[in-house]
Amino acid sequence: MRNSTRNAILAVALILNSLGSGYAANKKILLIAGKPSHGPGDHEFRAGSLLLQNCLNKVQNVEAEVHDFGWPKDDSAFDGIDAVLIYADGGGGHPAIQKNRAKLIDGLANKGIGIGCAHYGVEVPKGDPGKYMQNWIGGYYEHAFSVNPMWAPDFKTFPKHPITRGVKPFKIVDEWYFNMRFRNDNIGKITPLLVATPSDKVRNGPYVWPKGPYKHILSNKGRTETMMWSYIRENGGRGFGFTGGHKHTNWGNDNFRKAVLNGLLWIAKSKVPKNGVESTVKIKELKENLDPK
Repeated sequence: MRNSTRNAILAVALILNSLGSGYAANKKILLIAGKPSHGPGDHEFRAGSLLLQNCLNKVQNVEAEVHDFGWPKDDSAFDGIDAVLIYADGGGGHPAIQKNRAKLIDGLANKGIGIGCAHYGVEVPKGDPGKYMQNWIGGYYEHAFSVNPMWAPDFKTFPKHPITRGVKPFKIVDEWYFNMRFRNDNIGKITPLLVATPSDKVRNGPYVWPKGPYKHILSNKGRTETMMWSYIRENGGRGFGFTGGHKHTNWGNDNFRKAVLNGLLWIAKSKVPKNGVESTVKIKELKENLDPK
C-alpha cells in the first residue's frame, strides 16, 4: 500500500473517531414529569418539562428526553444518563419512593449521576425517604417543618457558581417553599443559590397548606431563606433543589428558566456557558402541551 493511500485511510479514521467521540461526549438528561394535578396552569409538569427539553436540546452536546405521567415505563430509560430531573408531585406519593425506585435512584447517585428535584418534587416524608433525598440533593421539604407560602422573593444577589451564570435579579410570585431540612452532618457541600428574606407577613401566613403559622418560622423573622441550592456529594456527584415551579407561566421568565437550565447542565457535568443557557420561550409556547383539567 502506498504511503499516500495509507495516510488518506488514517485521516478518514481519525475524522470518524473524532465524530464518534463527539457523539459519545453528549450529555443525556432525563426529565421525569409527574402526573396531572391541581388546576389549569398549575403543576403543569409535562408542559414545563417539554419546554425545558426544547431549550436543552438547542445546547451543543446535550440531549434531553421527557418521560411523563410520573415515571418511565421501563427502567432502561435510565441507561447512560448523566442527570435526571424529577418535576412531579411529592409527599407520600413522590414517584421516586414508590416500589423499589428509591434504591434505583440511590444507585444512580452513588455512581455520580446528577439528580435535580423541582417544586413539589423536593418533598418526601421524613425518615428513610428524607435520608435518601438528603443523599441525592442535600436537603428536602419536610412536612410541618418547611413551609409553602405563595409569595414573590426578591432575588437580588447571587453567589459565584456555574448555576447562577447570566442570572439577573428577578422577583416573581410562586409557591416558593423555604426552611428545607438540609443535612447537617458535614457530608457533601450545599451552596444556597436563590436566596431572599421573607417579610413578616409571609412568615405569618397563611401558607398554602397547612395554613400555619409555625412558631419556628415566626422565630426566624429577618432571616434569609434558600429557594434553590446546589449539592456536591462526597463522590463528586451533583444535585440541586428548586422550590419554584407551581405556576407554569413562570417558565416564561428568562431568569427563572435560566437558573434551572444552568442547574441541569451543571448536575450533568456539562459546561455551563459564560452567560448561562440562552433560551427564549414565547407566550404561545406556554399554552402548548397543557394537561386537560
